[in-house]
Formats: sequence, structure tokens, C-alpha cells
Amino acid sequence: MRGDGGDIYWRRRMSLLVAVLVVVAVVAWACSSGSGPERSSSAQTSPSASVSATPSVDPLLAGLRTLAMGTASPSPTATPKATPTQRPRRPGEPCPEQDLVLSLQGGKEQIYPGGSRPSFMVTLVNTGTVMCTADVGPRAMELRITSGADRIWSTADCVSGEGTEIRQLQRGVPYVRSLEWDRRRSSSDCRATPSAALPGTYVATVRMGKMRSTKGVFHLR
Repeated sequence: MRGDGGDIYWRRRMSLLVAVLVVVAVVAWACSSGSGPERSSSAQTSPSASVSATPSVDPLLAGLRTLAMGTASPSPTATPKATPTQRPRRPGEPCPEQDLVLSLQGGKEQIYPGGSRPSFMVTLVNTGTVMCTADVGPRAMELRITSGADRIWSTADCVSGEGTEIRQLQRGVPYVRSLEWDRRRSSSDCRATPSAALPGTYVATVRMGKMRSTKGVFHLR
């Protein structure tokens, strides 16, 4: 009986000791596991703390950042330069060529038998907004007759006097001049006796500054 009681006593003591050791081990494990996350969290929070602190700014980077922000910002709308307004033309000023229409009638595919003189009609029209003036003299508004490359006759040859004739051109009202060719050649040497033009094909054109009329082709018999 004593032997059995002694065994029971020691078994109970051993069971209690094992239970205490288990409790100690569990507590130790719990403490170690609890301290681990705290340390890791503290380790993790330390960089964030350093980031939250105000970092030192590199002057070069700051300048580049400012330049980039200035480039990205929308530029103010450029104010268009005021174009100078064209001064309105006053009545009586010289006619600009772009406002004039020069034309020639007569001589187109006509046949003139011997003794008949070719006749032409020159018109000049002002298409501008106001009345203007133009020189319609024989030099400024020249009727020229050619045959191939040969210059046969011109109103600008052997002009007596100044040869200028200023006319007022109302808007849309044509200036009309009739001309007749005596079938003789002309030249700048007015002392020479002009010779008669030979039978053949001729071309008449009116010239005024840079303007040219349409060509009138005719034939002499």
C-alpha cells in the first residue's frame, strides 16, 4: 500500500511539474512572438519617420522642377499685332493698275483690202471705288502693231508735244478712244519718210504700264 501510494505521489508531482513547464513555455513563446512584431513594426516605421522628415532639397533639382512647371503651365494668349489699315483712296488720285481694265476691239481676223485703213477702239475702265485719274496719252497708252518680231507701227513714235493726257475715270464708266492706222511703218526717227506696210498678217496690242490687252490679228491685202 505504501509503495502504491508513493508512486501515486510522485506521479502527481511529475504531472504538476510538467504542467508548470508547459505553462512557462507557452508564456515564453507568447512573449517572444509579441515582441517580434513590435520590433518589426518599429523597424518598419523608422523609414517612414525618416521620409516624413523634411528632406534636404538639391538646388539643381529644384531649378529643374521649377523649369518643368513653367514649361507645363499654359502660356498666355499672344495678343495679335494690329495690322495697319489701308488708307481709303481719295477721289482724283492716280488709278492703281489693279483697278483698271484695258481692252482692244477691232482688227480681229479682219481683212483690209488695198487702200482701206485698219481701225481700232481702245477702252479703259476704272473698277475702283472712287474716281481716279490716268494718263491716256499716246505714250502711256500705246497701240502697237507688229508682224512676227518686227515692230511695224506705234502711237508712241513721233509724238508732238508732251504726249500726256490726264483723264478722270469714273467708276464703271469706260474711257473710249478710236484709232486708225494709215498702213505705214513708224520709227523713232521722225525725219525719215515712212514706208508703206506690205500685205500680210499683223497683230495689234494695247500696252499701258504692265497691262496688256488681248491681241487683235488682221490681214492687209
